[in-house]
Amino acid sequence: MKNRWRRAGKSDGIRTEEFLRSHEYYCVNACAQFLQKQSPHEQVWYLTDPDGTISAVLLRFGGMLFPVFGSTRDPPLPWFIKSFLGRISIRAVLGMLDEAELLEAVLASRGYHAAEHRNYDLMTLDSQSRWENCPGPQGLVLRKPGLTDLELLYPLQAAYEQEEVLPRDTAFNPTACRLNLSKILTREQSLIACLGNRIVGKINTNAASFSRVQIGGVYVLPEYRGQGIGRRMTAAFVGELIKAGRGLTLFVKKDNPAAQKIYRQLGFKVIGDYRISYY
Repeated sequence: MKNRWRRAGKSDGIRTEEFLRSHEYYCVNACAQFLQKQSPHEQVWYLTDPDGTISAVLLRFGGMLFPVFGSTRDPPLPWFIKSFLGRISIRAVLGMLDEAELLEAVLASRGYHAAEHRNYDLMTLDSQSRWENCPGPQGLVLRKPGLTDLELLYPLQAAYEQEEVLPRDTAFNPTACRLNLSKILTREQSLIACLGNRIVGKINTNAASFSRVQIGGVYVLPEYRGQGIGRRMTAAFVGELIKAGRGLTLFVKKDNPAAQKIYRQLGFKVIGDYRISYY
């Protein structure tokens, strides 16, 4: 029997989960989406070896594609790609660099070409962070935010999304930003840094897989950078998550040496190249 792609049904859930668990270190985003799937536009496809073992998984959630190909470096063309390309616009491909490039080549063969590629260092941490009690500026207060902080946090979230998230030439949507921030404050773990009565920094989780959480949304107002606020805030946040028994994952832009330095000081290690391609 040749390798075949099949759409996962309810009876395939345990096998698919086992495969994703075995690759969780490299695909927290995909695992989180798998655990939260709720709509008919969300599909999971898997590739089997001749003996029936799952060797690769492709997840589609809305317009986002998550390839998890594991050790499969030359997967057969996903025959089903054409069937769903016309139904929902592809917005992005997210995954390890080599896996994302394989899927991008398949999409290109169907006439879909990415408008923008962003490459990151994928970093992980599994033990107590260093510098947990590193100092910050005098008067710095760290606390957990609530919905009552939404409007005060909004300028930081808006700046973060425009600087770090939105693809080029994409219009910023204030309503969508506020909605996203509301979801973060109600569903994710987060921490803010305050000086006086002003919120000057923020950090939050943005995905949770089987045993790991992904950190994102790290932002300090430009006029407050260089004072150790980002490192102090991140160290405290990371320390609490590690104490709770969760492994940590994040990806940082390759052209952001300041952030890379902070994460390395805290004990994070680079485990590979991560890619987000926007369509």
